[in-house]
Amino acid sequence: MTLSFSQLGLSQTRVDCLEALGFSTPTRIQAEAIPHLLTGRDIIGQAQTGTGKTAAFSLPILEQLDANSKVPQALILTPTRELAVQVSEAIYQFKADPALRVVAIYGGQSIDRQIFQLRRGVQIIVGTPGRVLDLLSRGEIRLNQLSWFVLDEADEMLNMGFIPDVRKILAQVPSQRHMAFFSATMAPEIYKLSKQFLHDPVTVTVELPKAAPTRINQIAYRVPRIWARSTVLQAILELEDPESALIFVRTRREAADLTQQLQSAGYSADEYHGDLSQSQRERLLERLRQRRIRWVVATDIAARGLHVDDLSHVINYEPPDSVESYVHRIGRTGRAGNEGTAISLVHALDRWKLHEIEQHIRQEIPTLPTPSRSAIEGRRLEKLTEELHSVLMGERLASFLPTVSQLGEEYDTQTIAAAALQMAFDRYPPITANLDDWSSKKSGKGRKSKPVSDKHQSPSRSEISATP
Repeated sequence: MTLSFSQLGLSQTRVDCLEALGFSTPTRIQAEAIPHLLTGRDIIGQAQTGTGKTAAFSLPILEQLDANSKVPQALILTPTRELAVQVSEAIYQFKADPALRVVAIYGGQSIDRQIFQLRRGVQIIVGTPGRVLDLLSRGEIRLNQLSWFVLDEADEMLNMGFIPDVRKILAQVPSQRHMAFFSATMAPEIYKLSKQFLHDPVTVTVELPKAAPTRINQIAYRVPRIWARSTVLQAILELEDPESALIFVRTRREAADLTQQLQSAGYSADEYHGDLSQSQRERLLERLRQRRIRWVVATDIAARGLHVDDLSHVINYEPPDSVESYVHRIGRTGRAGNEGTAISLVHALDRWKLHEIEQHIRQEIPTLPTPSRSAIEGRRLEKLTEELHSVLMGERLASFLPTVSQLGEEYDTQTIAAAALQMAFDRYPPITANLDDWSSKKSGKGRKSKPVSDKHQSPSRSEISATP
């Protein structure tokens, strides 16, 4: 039987606030963590993004803060500025009491502005390790009355090299305080940190389902040994023509380089990574939501700040090393009752990764050959035909009829229509790679691959839909 928020021990004021926000039933991590935190126990929460852990630690904190005291009483450390903003915004929604103040502090924003906010008085600080240390050294943050410390995404802190900074901050935290560490995995360094600073902690573990959501159609495309991934990606983008897509890469440099290649080829794409300022990130996210940009190239860490409910495609430029990362990545599409498509570019050396993913999600991922030139041209013509149907139903068509009538004195109507289609078709960017060369070389070696239809139609969704 699922418990309600009031049964977890939260006040009626908090429950009313949650109900007004549309939260009626706690998630598993909330149901297990909140009672322990309310009674003052330290906890280690093993939970990934998307399980509701922000509410799991913030609601007990909000219940026990002193709104009349304008000093920092809770410090929440996050690995990225995106997560700091996300957590602070969530807490602001949950706080109910207007006297409680929460501030997000992170690099990339004016430190003077953050100092001004701190001097006005604040009970909750959400920040990244580097900026928190900076403000501590300046004497702008004092932790002598801190009663809560939360380390969020501890495994990412480790991956990004922030653990030494975390240790320096923890050294200034009072010994009498409540602590919570949240991490998707429990690496030895994180375990050692928890043993050193947490008092008799309770461990709460919540795993996401292993199987990928069935609303996500998963496909892999082969990357020939002699080709660059970017060439194959452009062929796939032409074939699939995603309405909106998040393209995952490994590094910031790769994100910048790939974005430049896509933009040079005439595609609506932009990059999203840790070198962007907060204002740049917010503008890009708004452009994506408003469909002023179609495709975003992002690293795993930076993408934690991207939240778009109707994302049509997720593309793995190369399969991630972790199967959990794969499930987390593709879970960004197929949301809010929509169907989504997850595509992975797989080189021969990546086959073992794909096999591990298939075992983890308990289903086979169809692997298709690199799209041929004729398949892409067929897709372009198909798209042009769809656009033509739309134009034929429009109101502006009548203004062009006199031109057609004039041309009709020299040519028949079908020839005029074909010429107009050719003009529209020729405006597509050229297909630079000779995509058919590789296919013919492969068949010449006697290895047969099932070709994509030259008439082109995208792989049947019934063929690639996820199976239980």
